[in-house]
Amino acid sequence: MDLAWLGAAALAAGAINAVAGGGSLLSFPALLAFGVPPVVASATNSVAMAPGSLAAAYGYRRQLGDNARSAVWLSGVSALGSVAGAALLLVTSERVFTWLVPLMVLLATTTLLFQGHVQRWAGAGDARPSRPRTLAVAGLLAFAAVYGGYFGAGIGIVTLGLLGLLRSMTIHRMNAIKSLVVGCINGVAAGYFLIRGVAELPAAGVMAAGAILGGYGGARLAQRVSPDRVRIVVVLIGAGLTLALAARYWL
Repeated sequence: MDLAWLGAAALAAGAINAVAGGGSLLSFPALLAFGVPPVVASATNSVAMAPGSLAAAYGYRRQLGDNARSAVWLSGVSALGSVAGAALLLVTSERVFTWLVPLMVLLATTTLLFQGHVQRWAGAGDARPSRPRTLAVAGLLAFAAVYGGYFGAGIGIVTLGLLGLLRSMTIHRMNAIKSLVVGCINGVAAGYFLIRGVAELPAAGVMAAGAILGGYGGARLAQRVSPDRVRIVVVLIGAGLTLALAARYWL
């Protein structure tokens, strides 16, 4: 019965991650509620959520278009930050990085809310982004991926905010790249945790199944809705996530 509840939480988390991000605020507390220690719960959550993000990326595959090469390259860069974050989780206190997280999510949400204005200010057009712009976004993603490997709640919305600086895209295209990048971040961290033997494998297996269903289903469902409405949903999730993370880490 405990595993069934964890699977249900992961299914909902996978769907939320496919549309925006922040699903770990469901799946991680679920693990804590069933007695999993915090560090092990964070590791288990990364192992469970990685397949869900990749399933969402598959659901969005037709939205990649000419962004496929950039998505793969950005995923590789993000993997480096993820390894650093996963290693830090096992050797540092839980308070490291966490004070900055609500601000990161708030900034990303604001970027998405005013995406058109931000893109005009940053000079991001419809054409393929220049190499300096791509390198700058990659550097910021690598830094964000350190937090992604460390814990990761809200990393999807942070990634969406950074992708908005890359070029002018619909929210569906941004979600396609985001799902692949976040899947890589979680996947690399998951591999590290599995090698170190710190994940709770029975829980991770059941939750991974739920996350796959939620991730793919969420991606397919989101594409049936107009991009403007999806962006509104993402912004609302981002605002709620900012408040939840501020209450968790600052109070």
